[in-house]
Amino acid sequence: MKLPITVVIPVRNEERNLPACLASLNDSFAKVLVVDSGSTDATKSIAANAGAQVLDFRWDGKFPKKRNWVLRNHAFETPWVFFLDADERVTPDFIDELHRLLPKTTDIGFWISFRNWFMGKPLGYGDTMRKLALFRVGAGEYEKFAEDYWSNLDMEVHEHPVLIGAVGQVASKLDHYDYRGFHHYVAKHNEYSTWEANRYDWLKQNSHEHWEQLTQRQKFKYRNLDKWWLGLVYFMASYFLKLGFLDGRVGWTFNRLKMRYFNDIRLKIRELRTARRP
Repeated sequence: MKLPITVVIPVRNEERNLPACLASLNDSFAKVLVVDSGSTDATKSIAANAGAQVLDFRWDGKFPKKRNWVLRNHAFETPWVFFLDADERVTPDFIDELHRLLPKTTDIGFWISFRNWFMGKPLGYGDTMRKLALFRVGAGEYEKFAEDYWSNLDMEVHEHPVLIGAVGQVASKLDHYDYRGFHHYVAKHNEYSTWEANRYDWLKQNSHEHWEQLTQRQKFKYRNLDKWWLGLVYFMASYFLKLGFLDGRVGWTFNRLKMRYFNDIRLKIRELRTARRP
């Protein structure tokens, strides 16, 4: 039997990644929904030919962005929704675990973790990325920010769903093929670091209302994003304590770039503060 889940894949110009992403689903999910933001390549035809439903999304610069827009405007026919990016791959172990887990669970959502592929190799150690990507329809939506204040991204990137209820963890990992060359990697994280610096600045001014929506890990991060030592602490924890050094040269490069990412955020926070001074 198919899993009672609607898989939602937000895309724009993903003809390179989307075929493998769709193929990994292995016809195991009740419905697949591809939400497109004006792709100019073959993304939409690839999705349609694979049997996915395609929705068109145009962001007006205000709330809601792409994921929340789907949650608010699509009539889901399944009790669960699973947000999957085009550069992520579902594994057979993941599908099997969901078949065992969902019929008996009382949780309203699940954290999903990833095995990162970087420079053509899987990272077996270091800090594990995860996101709250699978939850019951109607259980909540992604964090709401004043998008027109700083963000030009039409989709929620680092936001988490705000859910009221017990949340579990799926043990089986997805494969994440994020790396498309050094230029793309640095450019993307340059954009993300600008987003993080502005979110830090915004939270400092609106912290009382929004602070409690953050996870414990987010709270630690946003308390310390302006500290010189945060990137170094992340590197030491991921590379040494979590054995990232066992990934060899690729692990060294990946963790050094993450340390640089945190340092970029800190410098951009400093620029925002300087710009406000008389």
